[in-house]
Amino acid sequence: MNNIYIPPVVKNLLIINILFFAAASLLPNLKLDNLLAVFYFNSPNFRVWQPITYMFMHGGIAHIFFNMFALYSFGSLLESRWGAKKFLTFYFITGLGALFLQWAVQAFEVQQIIGQITLFDGWQKHITSQAQMDTLGGIYYGGMVGASGAIFGLLVAFGMLYPNAELFIMFIPVPVKAKYIIPIYILVELSLGIASIQGDSIAHYAHLGGALIGFILVKIWKDKNDTFYTLYE
Repeated sequence: MNNIYIPPVVKNLLIINILFFAAASLLPNLKLDNLLAVFYFNSPNFRVWQPITYMFMHGGIAHIFFNMFALYSFGSLLESRWGAKKFLTFYFITGLGALFLQWAVQAFEVQQIIGQITLFDGWQKHITSQAQMDTLGGIYYGGMVGASGAIFGLLVAFGMLYPNAELFIMFIPVPVKAKYIIPIYILVELSLGIASIQGDSIAHYAHLGGALIGFILVKIWKDKNDTFYTLYE
């Protein structure tokens, strides 16, 4: 029976994510979600370490399962191709890119409501509806967790480097090539982000930020002999 090989960076990322999730679940009194999730940069709950630690926190079993499954499935191949250092650099840059786009969207929303991107004395007089107050409350006191931004970066990288790889997608009975399904997935995220559906707590713009930075990095790093239609290796 062959052993399953997991490259060292992917293996360590899996372990750290699982440990963080276990600690948050088993030690609720520590309130690690509030401490290690990332908040808007002007929030009283923001701490300097959160842009890194938020990538290792997750909101539930399904959240961490699908992210870790994607990390193992796509990350293992990419780390084997790039090497440990380059893969780890890619992972954290896309995770940070996800956060910065999310912050940019939040800053835009705050500016639209009160006229600038941070709170100031007398900002309350700019509020004209409960909906605006609720939006500000969500931005300032709603933390973001998850490796999803970095995972979207991995998805995009995989799609660009292995466009003809056939993927089995839930609820689709036949395999679909990466060069078709991944762009569709990105467009769905974009439409959901723009729609801003009431009650949707998913940070769609963070996903798009990770995807965008992933695309840029792969374009910079891509081997000269690769083309978009390279056969799956």
